[in-house]
Amino acid sequence: MRRSIGRLSAAGIAILIGTAFLTATLLAGTVINRITTDSIAAQFADSDLVVASNAGIDQAGVAEIRGTEGVEAADPQVLRAFELVSGGKRTYQVVVPTASDPRFEAQELVEGAMPARSGEIALPSDVAERLGLGLGDTVTVVRSVWTPNAEGAATEQGAPTGATDGETAAPEEIAPADGATDEAGSETAPTDQDAPVEEEPAGTFVDTNEKLTLVGTLDDPMGAYAQVGGAGVLSDEDLTAWEAESFVPGESATAYNAVLVALAPGADLEAVRSSVTGSLGGDTEVWTSAEYAKEQAAQMTGGEDVFTYVILTFAAIALLVAALVIANTFQVLVAQRTRTLALLRCVGADRKQLARSVLLEAVILGLFASVAGILFGIGLVQLALTVAGSMDLGIPLPSVVQVTPVAVLVPLLVGTVVTLVASFSPARAATRVAPLAALRPSDAPTLTSGAGRVRLAISSILVVGGAGLLVLGVLLGQQGSAEAGLLAATAGGAASFVGVLVGAIFWLPKVVSLVGKVLTGSGSTAKLAAANTLRNPRRTAATSTALLIGVTLVAMMSTGAVSARMSMNNELDGRYPVDVSLATDGYDEYGGNQPVALPQSTIGTAEKVDGVESVVPLTATSVTVALDGNDVTFLARGVDPGAAAALVRDEKAVEGLAPGTVVVPAGVAEDWGISTGDELELAAAPLPEDANPQGTPATLEALVTPMGGRALLVTPQTLEGVATGTPVTSAWVGLADVNDAASVVPALQDALAETDLPIDVTGAAVERAMYQKVVDTILGVIVGLLAVAVVIALIGVANTLSLSVIERRRESATLRAIGLSRSQLRWMLAIEGMLIAGVGAVLGILLGIAYGWAGASTALAVMGDVTLAVPWRDVALVLVVALVAGLLASVIPGRSAARTSPVEALAVD
Repeated sequence: MRRSIGRLSAAGIAILIGTAFLTATLLAGTVINRITTDSIAAQFADSDLVVASNAGIDQAGVAEIRGTEGVEAADPQVLRAFELVSGGKRTYQVVVPTASDPRFEAQELVEGAMPARSGEIALPSDVAERLGLGLGDTVTVVRSVWTPNAEGAATEQGAPTGATDGETAAPEEIAPADGATDEAGSETAPTDQDAPVEEEPAGTFVDTNEKLTLVGTLDDPMGAYAQVGGAGVLSDEDLTAWEAESFVPGESATAYNAVLVALAPGADLEAVRSSVTGSLGGDTEVWTSAEYAKEQAAQMTGGEDVFTYVILTFAAIALLVAALVIANTFQVLVAQRTRTLALLRCVGADRKQLARSVLLEAVILGLFASVAGILFGIGLVQLALTVAGSMDLGIPLPSVVQVTPVAVLVPLLVGTVVTLVASFSPARAATRVAPLAALRPSDAPTLTSGAGRVRLAISSILVVGGAGLLVLGVLLGQQGSAEAGLLAATAGGAASFVGVLVGAIFWLPKVVSLVGKVLTGSGSTAKLAAANTLRNPRRTAATSTALLIGVTLVAMMSTGAVSARMSMNNELDGRYPVDVSLATDGYDEYGGNQPVALPQSTIGTAEKVDGVESVVPLTATSVTVALDGNDVTFLARGVDPGAAAALVRDEKAVEGLAPGTVVVPAGVAEDWGISTGDELELAAAPLPEDANPQGTPATLEALVTPMGGRALLVTPQTLEGVATGTPVTSAWVGLADVNDAASVVPALQDALAETDLPIDVTGAAVERAMYQKVVDTILGVIVGLLAVAVVIALIGVANTLSLSVIERRRESATLRAIGLSRSQLRWMLAIEGMLIAGVGAVLGILLGIAYGWAGASTALAVMGDVTLAVPWRDVALVLVVALVAGLLASVIPGRSAARTSPVEALAVD
């Protein structure tokens, strides 16, 4: 090994990177589990016990806990959400009641004090800053109150009845305040708002405003409420009273999923646990806060460490590529030592001794490289924790990595075993030749040999069978059987890819050589480079295959991601043809409330935002349409047909809109059985503040289009005729580049934050920006992980060239002796490296695109039409990186070959 240390270094680096990746993955999984558990446990602060029940614990149960001997305090875990208003700024905020014992308080005061009486509130510092509040300032809390027998409630609308005044929030806006669920599973009885209003007692939810004084600002150092953006604190008196007023008559009393318990000094924890369990009975369980946090974390992940399992898949890919590099290295080393091995056989060494020597060398290499990889992986995780700890991430992070036995022993074992297994074939090859036959390198399997025919047969069966399964999976996916399709496509893709790899030795070196001949012309240097790739087909195939695996996976994920993004965009264009909508009635597309005019400055403000191309105003009013014998209320909007057609992403959404027609969204048409060509009579609907609207009913031809939402669309002139004086209540916004939605939409929201009325900023661009961020993040993580395999494969290319130079020192010297210059020799090795890397990358890209398309067609077919795309930027980047890496990999071997004099090289034994 001392003589071959240079040759073994690349194989050692490959296994070092693989084991470092594996170590980092295991440690990162431990850190993430610890962060998750600590974040959940932070909600319980310093409580001694947590009493939990899936059936819920009512007020009597809470009183029973408080009366248990040894219990000093007990508070139910409650989270609610309300809208906060300060001037023109609004936000939804989760709040909790004041704690009866300091041990239950998970947050810390930054300034001021906790609420001590009714009418006071404490808010997270960032929320107070966002609303422009200081200590002593007043903030308005908007809450929902059930009001029996409300006057003027609208009836027979196209959806459940809303509130009766212009300030009433939609049901979905009220819901968080009445049935909130925290991330730890604490939940209270909901208000059953999902049920149709017609089945509820007569009445409705009406908003009421409460003026509260800000008495404190809070910090959440352990991230107890990080997942809900922080929590404010209200007095328990206010929260209890408000909750009582939010119930519909007949609803069950509030029940809690968890109650925090603080023990009295000297109380026995186990005795209290037993007493509470016995007194409450049922499915009640009593945990320590640490136990309950672990239980909740397990429920969040289904009891499985999903993150670690996913990342371990990529670690396995990296180790597989590393094994190919190691096997290639040992094959070349054995081939170079055939003369030495033959001499050892001649002096009495048997085959087992030779095999043991190769395997022992592999074990030593695997152990040392694995230990180095483990240390490197630990260092990477510690560096990541140090960097993350310097940032304000809002979650508790450990300062020092916690090294577990698993994180050390598993990579050590795996790295050593992978190296050992990779050396089996070279060790076997070293023992299967006679001493005299061992004086020449072993040949690759041929189609005429038995082993070659078996390999070819296996490869063919896997490729053909796998391709058939892949096609079947795509067809099943397109027929709507997504799960069966994915199963078949995954199995088929894996089988066909293994078949390609198994048979690579027969065709890959020939492809490399052919490409070399086509691209390099008639130059002697290029011809030599192309010919060299065929001298040892096994080594060329193994090296190019290692790169093929990594590039195929990267190309597959990139292709699948870009196809998913384009398919998603097309689906959103069809479902939500408008980029962004600005509306005062965005929550009320059923027409239940009085339309509220959009502030006059809104259009001009929106037009000035960078990235906005056009803004089209829309008038609106509520109308009735006779359907199934009833007058059903809808929201009707008026929009100029020309301006609308120029702005929407899908022209079919407003196709045919003209005087005398009404556009009916496909969802509404399906609900009410409306078809294109039907005649609908639109009449102004009486509303609470306008019982006798002015206007003339109009009979219009229905046009069913893929327009999203629930509102009917007509021309402004038609709407003005139906209901005189219809105000502008919304505007459609078209973006110059929809891909900039992630930055333009927040800019719109900020620009409109100071308006007198709250303006909903919604639309396809908002949803697209969210999905694009998710897709890009996932793609970035996956490609980054697979890049580790590509890096290892590129190390294999450099290793192959280095070993090739050593193997061919005599040949290089002969070429130099007959006139080949040093620069020509270096260029020959550069071409050879770029050929091996380039062909492996191109073939990997082609396979990756095919697999990516197949996967996208199978998985995304349930969305509708799938758009297949090629990630040209990623493809070009991978190809350039492979070619440059192949070129750079030849630099050191080329210099080594060129610096050795012909006489010295020819003298090598």
